[in-house]
Amino acid sequence: MRTPGRGAPKAYSHPVPAPATTQRAGLAAGVAAYALWGALPLYFPLLSPAGPVEVIAHRVVWSLLFCLVLLLVTRTWGAFVALLRDRGLVLRLTLAAVLLAVNWLVFVHGVTTGHVVDAALGYFINPLVTIALAVVVLGERLRPVQWAAVTFGAAAVVVITVGYGRLPWIALVLAASFGTYGLIKSRLGPRVGALPGLAAETVVLVPVALGYLLWLHAAGQGTFAPSLHGLALMGTGVLTAVPLLLFNSATRRLPLSTVGLLQYLTPVLQLAIGVLVAGEQMPPARWWGFALVWVALIVLTVDGVRHARRRPGVPTPPSPSPAPPTV
Repeated sequence: MRTPGRGAPKAYSHPVPAPATTQRAGLAAGVAAYALWGALPLYFPLLSPAGPVEVIAHRVVWSLLFCLVLLLVTRTWGAFVALLRDRGLVLRLTLAAVLLAVNWLVFVHGVTTGHVVDAALGYFINPLVTIALAVVVLGERLRPVQWAAVTFGAAAVVVITVGYGRLPWIALVLAASFGTYGLIKSRLGPRVGALPGLAAETVVLVPVALGYLLWLHAAGQGTFAPSLHGLALMGTGVLTAVPLLLFNSATRRLPLSTVGLLQYLTPVLQLAIGVLVAGEQMPPARWWGFALVWVALIVLTVDGVRHARRRPGVPTPPSPSPAPPTV
């Protein structure tokens, strides 16, 4: 992530506004992508009695198979093969794959054990974690308003921890793994497309996932069978790749600022599901913590918009550049 206003390229042509129909199509694709990611807490509990590790192992295997089909359909197979031939990229994608697996596993554990609200909190604070990583890892400098937003986010975690009596570790692990994953992918640049990148990451994870599933079935503990349950496990691959394609469609048709605002639809839906569907408790400390996070995000967004208007020739998003959630 580049700090707005520092080290930005000096020559940018003003973007040509997309036609209204193109923007409407992009908006529909973006809303659909983030809505699907937001609705995932409704899907994973249906996969019981499969545990989180088995669910993720199936998700890796079926995601790879579905991605391979999509690579052929979208004629991006060559980009995928090129990734696998680059040792440097493979090493970095391996690290990204490990973070992806951690994020998926913690998310599924959270939504299947009554911690959907914590998962939502993780994706709310992710932009703030992304900013903190940019400072710590990349040595970037922040404006005072951005520091204020990060401080609000840190205060929210303290309030929730003290008031609720426990550290929201699920939220913190999700935010940290997703933030670090996004940092690695951003450093890879445009060489790694979203679909070829996901396919390469799942290739890295497949040997472990497939080995675990074979061991599980050999031990008589696997739940996969030719049934609706088996189809639901296979469906995890579709639910991984389809929102990604919709996200890519949206980013090609919409301003980055619009996509940046749409990204909050996912945690909003997850919070609603946790409170209204799963019936999770929301004591005052939790509400105060979420309120602090929302204040931080509003401050960050308003500051970004104002800064972008002052520098119309430099495309600066109002929040950290949106990346497809790894849920």
